[in-house]
Amino acid sequence: MTKRQSRSQPTWTDVKAKLADFDRAALLGLIQSLYTAHKDNQTFLHARFGLGEDVLEPYKKTIDRWLWPDLFRKQDTSVSQAKRAISDYKKAVGDSEGLAELMVFYCQRAAGFCSDVCNEMRDTLMHWCACSSRLSSSQKHYPSNAGTTLLPG
Repeated sequence: MTKRQSRSQPTWTDVKAKLADFDRAALLGLIQSLYTAHKDNQTFLHARFGLGEDVLEPYKKTIDRWLWPDLFRKQDTSVSQAKRAISDYKKAVGDSEGLAELMVFYCQRAAGFCSDVCNEMRDTLMHWCACSSRLSSSQKHYPSNAGTTLLPG
């Protein structure tokens, strides 16, 4: 039986100390277990290593699901879940062009849903789309042709 630590929750330092004892095969086995344990882990690893045709697609699906729900299936909206997709992408890759594309997609989906379904949410829409003005003001950090790939023609 292992001795219980006095702290209530283990920390990254505790995990790192245990990982130090792993060899390459054990680390690969651990990563494989994490990969199969949850779809979010798969999405993270695919994005981190640039696997697949479009690493943004799963993040866009999440944003779309939470900002433009299927009302006939009684799905709810969730701004926090949609924002989490952007945050998860940033943690996985952090690519500024990909982040900009996700932010624009976020604003487009929020605006589209509100204009089609819920006109009474105008204040919320204004808050959601404030990110587009932040994006515009920070566009100097992106290549000059980035806007042509981000916005629909």
